[in-house]
Amino acid sequence: MAADSTDERIRLILVDDDDDFREAVSGELADLGFAVQCFADGASMLASVADGTNADIIVLDWGLPALSGIDLLPRLRREGIQLPVVFLTGRTSPNHEHLAFDRGALDFVDKARGVPILAKRIRVIVESSKRPQALEVEEVLHCGRLMLKPRVSRAYWDEADINLTLTEFNIVRLLASNVGNHVTYRAVYDCMHHVGFIAGSGENGYRTNVRSSIKRVRNKFRLVDPEFAEIENYPSFGYRWGKPKDGTA
Repeated sequence: MAADSTDERIRLILVDDDDDFREAVSGELADLGFAVQCFADGASMLASVADGTNADIIVLDWGLPALSGIDLLPRLRREGIQLPVVFLTGRTSPNHEHLAFDRGALDFVDKARGVPILAKRIRVIVESSKRPQALEVEEVLHCGRLMLKPRVSRAYWDEADINLTLTEFNIVRLLASNVGNHVTYRAVYDCMHHVGFIAGSGENGYRTNVRSSIKRVRNKFRLVDPEFAEIENYPSFGYRWGKPKDGTA
């Protein structure tokens, strides 16, 4: 059997200040087929990337010294580092999860769930990022008074930028692409994370996260248009983007 080529492995940056935990996780990820580079803090990781370190994905701990993981994420974006980011943390409250996704993280994994779960989620994210996205060929999408620009993840209502986060944009894009039809809570949640993502308490605990996200989206639209009422709820099922008043789709 041919030896595994490093070039074919997912290249992963792991940032965690706990030496023992970092060593254990990086070793297990390497056994699972990942090429792992480790850093104890955000500053050393940023310096390494600036010097040419390449990776496919970044895994961050929340409680990093000096510059926390949640503050490091927007710093990465400001410096032009657009790699997908996953939080691996013991801070698993809904508030921490919401903030992570609002800042642009693609996943939020409890350390207690184990490295094999983390590995599966990383593979889903990296493989998805390498697939061509159908919407990327569209310059502008219109749905009544709503205009979407998928390439830059911007949403406009009557030409006013709604200033949605990436997660919020994905929710609006999903609803608007199914205009007039209800979209389930689960489908909305999947677009916020990825298919099969599990969070929240109880079998349907994720619905609380969906409701909170929809509320934030509505409030942002109402800052531009106090009469905004396009996102309709079907109790116990999901949401829909109401049919445009002018009959356009």
